[in-house]
Amino acid sequence: MELSLARVDYLQVGVTAQKTMRLLPASGRAATQKVVVGDQDGVVTCFGMKKGEPVPVFKTLPGQKIARLELGGALNTPQEKIFVATGSEVRGFTKRGKQFLSFETNLTENIKAMHISGADLFLCASYIYNHYCDCKDKHYYLSGDKINDVLCLPVDKVNSITPVLACQDRLLRVLQGSDLLYEVEVPGPPTVLALNNGNGGDSGEEIVYGTSDGKLGLTQITGSAPVHKWEIGNEKKRGGILCIDSFDILGDGVKELLIGRDDGVLEIYSFESVDEPVLRYDYALSESIASIQGGCVGKDGYDEVLASTYSGWLTGLTTEPVHREGGSGEELKLSQEMQSKISSLRNELEHLQMKVLQEREKYQQSSQSSTAVSSVPAFSVNDKFTLNKDDASYSLILEVQTAIDNVLVQSDVPIDLLDVDKNSAVVSFSSCDSEPNSNFLLATYRCQANTTRLELKIRSIEGQYGTLQAYVTPRIQPKTCQVHQYQIKPLSLHQRTHSIDRDRPMNTLMLKGQFSFAEIHSWVVFCLPEIPEKTPAGDSVTFYFQNTFLGTQLESSYRKGEGCFKSDNISTISILKDVLSKEATKRKINLNISYDINEESVRHTLKLIHPKLEYQQLLAKKVHLIDALRELQVHEGNVDFLLPKYRSILEEADQLLEEYKKQPAHLERLYGMITDLFIDKFKFKGTNVKTKVPLLLEMLDGCDQDGLIAFFEAAA
Repeated sequence: MELSLARVDYLQVGVTAQKTMRLLPASGRAATQKVVVGDQDGVVTCFGMKKGEPVPVFKTLPGQKIARLELGGALNTPQEKIFVATGSEVRGFTKRGKQFLSFETNLTENIKAMHISGADLFLCASYIYNHYCDCKDKHYYLSGDKINDVLCLPVDKVNSITPVLACQDRLLRVLQGSDLLYEVEVPGPPTVLALNNGNGGDSGEEIVYGTSDGKLGLTQITGSAPVHKWEIGNEKKRGGILCIDSFDILGDGVKELLIGRDDGVLEIYSFESVDEPVLRYDYALSESIASIQGGCVGKDGYDEVLASTYSGWLTGLTTEPVHREGGSGEELKLSQEMQSKISSLRNELEHLQMKVLQEREKYQQSSQSSTAVSSVPAFSVNDKFTLNKDDASYSLILEVQTAIDNVLVQSDVPIDLLDVDKNSAVVSFSSCDSEPNSNFLLATYRCQANTTRLELKIRSIEGQYGTLQAYVTPRIQPKTCQVHQYQIKPLSLHQRTHSIDRDRPMNTLMLKGQFSFAEIHSWVVFCLPEIPEKTPAGDSVTFYFQNTFLGTQLESSYRKGEGCFKSDNISTISILKDVLSKEATKRKINLNISYDINEESVRHTLKLIHPKLEYQQLLAKKVHLIDALRELQVHEGNVDFLLPKYRSILEEADQLLEEYKKQPAHLERLYGMITDLFIDKFKFKGTNVKTKVPLLLEMLDGCDQDGLIAFFEAAA
């Protein structure tokens, strides 16, 4: 069955956060549903559709930002009470807009996630989980990393309260009261949780999760251990998942999965087999989808998928046909409806244009008066700076509630800007003075009209750390700009993992000194990404990492007065030694540093680098031959006389050029890694081999793996 959906834009509210839009239960079987949405101006808006126009039911006064909006009510009754989380408070409204609850929690931080089940309220701040029953404190848990979402298995099915926390460190934490029952490892940082089929499936224990790197999975949360059902990777390199819902949009009696992503892609997955869902439909909106739900909004009897976007647009994809089949009378009626709608929109547009002109004149007059006070227009920027495991690059996503004019990117460390297919902005580079100002990159992205979302990709060099700054200028008057800063850490290409291969040859760095647990934790946070800034509970902690570029590993264990770091890459240990010494010196703390270097680890690291080096050298050679081969082709008329390997280069020329363009300085990066490895190996022995580096670079071209290993060993 082919799915055909038509887009309808209903209404725009203020900027919205994740999971802040819901549909109220319908009063009849095929009746339309009311929409309730909370925005970052603190306004809760409830409306329904009548004759194709949104009709308000109620609208609250502005207040604190609304972080979450959920529906609740007594168990096994229609869930039509509206609950919103603002700051550290939860408010409750009836479906008519009357406030019946104002519950000030004892949370010291703002509420980030909320779930409601009957009289039970589950709230999460950044690291803290609280369970309230009838607004009385019942359970509390301190998480090891940031909490992104919370859910509770349906009590009527599993006969116990089982909360599940989605945490930034790629874990789902399953709780029992105030205690951790067990942890479930998932393939990426989970950003959203939803009950499978809206009710947890037949057992009530099935949870669907979406991750910030765009993966989707289903896990059964049993009383003793998790059961992984299926997992879908992100082959198309789409955005992270922000919202999930289950709804039967196909009308075949089986609920489909509705997915909203942060790059504006809306997806519908159907269950054609029991193993895993299949993508049936996708639609691209221009901005991130904060909330998604299936229901009936626009017209009785026509189901649709409703999405609320970052800038507050409520957009439906409806099953109602755009061109109705029928007699000429119906077509005439439809065209009259459309004409009146177009006419009213024209009038509204003219009215708004007049209002804008009046306000602009008013502003010009007031700005030129002697008592003028300059006012900077406020605008909201939604930004995300994340490491991509697949290509060892960072994605910087900037989303503004209004159109972006330009973005200036500045860095005080050497970084490469990579090509992004979705990016239509024009980039221009300025020459920079790296010596006095530590200015290594200055690039301007000029956006096309109506661009509200910009994605940039950068690749950093480990060991070189500093700050990346983005100056965002939207198309608003008077001109204003916001600066956002992102830290590039010394070991920026390392990603958290939950286990490492113990059989690898490891180098060890040991630190001892008069430092506290909080101090050494702050140093490790400075060095490595994806570590919670809050000092972990307990006396000691161990984190595991994998280098996304090379696949080398790092084990980091530390406590008060002692730290132990193990890696199969000497360069990683060298970077840690330099940076941790510098941080301790800043605080006037004496460190006793010892290390144990495993000679076999150098050979092991070279074996990991060499296949990448060989591939990039071959790619570079092929690309350099393309122009000459094309000239030959034009001159000779055909290429039959060429060897098969040269003919294949011509056939694949476009793909080769595309790949080479996407990976600038890739070969230089690998040369740099081998050079660093060479210098670091001998640095730990107390030998300076920098004079031998030109010789190493000379022999890297066309050098085989054994020859490279032999050079490293002979240099001693």
